[in-house]
Amino acid sequence: MLDLIRHDDILELRLARPPVNALDAGLIHALRQAIEAAPSEGARGLILSGRSGMFSGGLDVPSLLQLDRAGMAGVWRNLFGACAALARSTIPTVAAITGHSPAGGAVLSIFCDYRIMARGDYRIGLNEVQVGLVVPEPIQRGLRRLVGNYRAERLMVAGAMLDSEQALAAGFVDELVDVDHVVARAQIWLGELLALPPRAMGETRRFARADLADAFGDIATLNVDEFVDGWFGEESQRVLQGLVAKLKSKA
Repeated sequence: MLDLIRHDDILELRLARPPVNALDAGLIHALRQAIEAAPSEGARGLILSGRSGMFSGGLDVPSLLQLDRAGMAGVWRNLFGACAALARSTIPTVAAITGHSPAGGAVLSIFCDYRIMARGDYRIGLNEVQVGLVVPEPIQRGLRRLVGNYRAERLMVAGAMLDSEQALAAGFVDELVDVDHVVARAQIWLGELLALPPRAMGETRRFARADLADAFGDIATLNVDEFVDGWFGEESQRVLQGLVAKLKSKA
């Protein structure tokens, strides 16, 4: 489900849930725990990656539709918690976007320090509106920080999916490399950062990312019920159930 791979003092968290690394309750929980634990386990840098051609297909809608309100509340808390852990991480993080990255995959990448995406016919974006979901405000803040207010509005309201070149031009990702070299490039980028004087780099990074760290406020008091209500709302359920039916017909 989640492979932990050490590259000396860099820890790679590789999503390993075939076929598309969809984020179910278990994977989201495992990600949050691994991100939070990484610094205390000796990692000085963190890489999030997936398989070649697919970073993550986003939320595992069929499995999440089986959960009750309490179960979905736990999913939202852990998803927000994973994003907050990335935003507040005391060690630098890189999203090694090894392929397609809609919705949840794109969300995770937003809160990393840097985003390296596979060059080619791969797409990334917050397409939540297209599947009947509201983009939560903390996630909107993260995208606005990356691409600017107006461009973020246009992308999110339309639920737009960008190819890799468009994502680079928009500032959604920082650089493109061949799909087989994404993780290696992430290691190089982190290695160069970690070679800098550690206190000066770390403190400057902390100040520079303070706005991102504050995006979620206090996770314990975040109004998760609002997002649970949205998930179980008539419009969202109708669109999500329709999506699942479409997926089943293709299978």
